[in-house]
Amino acid sequence: MIDFSKVNIILGSGSPRRKHLLEVMEIPHNIIVKPIKESFDQTLKGAAITDYLAQCKGSVFQKDLGPKDVVVTADTIVWFKERALGKPIDQKNAIEMLKTLSGQTHQVFTSVCFTTARHQYTIYEKTDVTFTELSDPLIRSYVQQEQPLDKAGAYGIQDRFGAIAVSAICGSYTNVVGLPCAQTYQGLEYVLKTYF
Repeated sequence: MIDFSKVNIILGSGSPRRKHLLEVMEIPHNIIVKPIKESFDQTLKGAAITDYLAQCKGSVFQKDLGPKDVVVTADTIVWFKERALGKPIDQKNAIEMLKTLSGQTHQVFTSVCFTTARHQYTIYEKTDVTFTELSDPLIRSYVQQEQPLDKAGAYGIQDRFGAIAVSAICGSYTNVVGLPCAQTYQGLEYVLKTYF
């Protein structure tokens, strides 16, 4: 068990899903969000993208952190055919993404960065997700009713759509939700042992 009394954990994310997963793990935390422009070098691939963005999200906190503070930041992308699918810009873009993923297997990468006043430690996880063949009416109704514009790849595996659309998964389920829980807990344990 981790002794959380040694540190002040800050979740540097406004994601309700990441907040919920930290609560499920019984990790006490405060939430502070410092938005960044989520752009990256287009030569980066897969986990290198999410590592970079998670680290950028943590770096904006670093100068203000006290000796007991740890900021947890994360970034998730869907990776398909050598390109990243982030959050869709609008409903049309969301529909295009889901049509592209229909009947295919894609990868979901999530990187988690732990930032202290002097250090950063980053982990990532990869999960393979396979979709069934998705009908146009299913895609349209999901995009219109659920508004998945805040989700990488335009879907939430925890939604009704995920229950219907996902035929197979290989790897961490919570990684696809947006925070690989077992790996995050282990990473936090490492950071507390190493830096505090």
